Amino acid sequence: MSNENKKNGSIPAIDAGSVKLAQKQSYDALIQGNSNWVATRVKEDPEYFTKLAKGQSPEVLWIGCSDSRVPANEVTGTKPGEVFVHRNIANVCVHSDMNMLSVLDYAVNVLKVKHIIVAGHYGCGGVAAALSNKQFGLIDNWLRHIKDVYRLHSHELDRITDETQKINRLVELNVSEQVYNLCKTSIVQNAWMERADLQVHGWIVNLNSGLIKDLGVTSSSPNNLGYVYELNSVETIAEH
Repeated sequence: MSNENKKNGSIPAIDAGSVKLAQKQSYDALIQGNSNWVATRVKEDPEYFTKLAKGQSPEVLWIGCSDSRVPANEVTGTKPGEVFVHRNIANVCVHSDMNMLSVLDYAVNVLKVKHIIVAGHYGCGGVAAALSNKQFGLIDNWLRHIKDVYRLHSHELDRITDETQKINRLVELNVSEQVYNLCKTSIVQNAWMERADLQVHGWIVNLNSGLIKDLGVTSSSPNNLGYVYELNSVETIAEH
């Protein structure tokens, strides 16, 4: 804004033509990027897309954060078709989220994945927002799940004075709790009754290095969930 505009308190008019041009350029860049990607893949393997179109058989379900800096395939160095992906803000897994449960059910019971990975990342904006008492809008209802994780571990988190360290520790605790939430689902527990090759893991991606940290919270049975969470065969609830 010019000094003259500041003095007058006026806001300069938006150049609609420039805005539309910038929008078109950013949009066209996506289309061109796709063309470049296709050309590269076909040059490496002329049958690449023919084989890709035949189907998928991933062994991994990745439940990660929606943050644009943590794409599952690039982080793990895998190819399209090798990782089935679900993402949401702060990689939350709750039993009332039908979207996540539908992805989980398809991955476990149709694709027969062998690994479910909950992948958080340090410096997560959703986790940082959940640690505050500010209102952000509709997302506040989603952040409640992370605030509940804070409540469970407040005795530890409240002793951390460095804000960055506190956020990153909550990132770790959030991933661990989401791993347990997945293990509590009937989808995962029923799969464990039928096969022994399904594991649930908790990872953290360090954006400063790109490296993955395994939190060591891998589960392959419901044995450590607590009595009320260990589900047996399906029974009818008696009417009283």
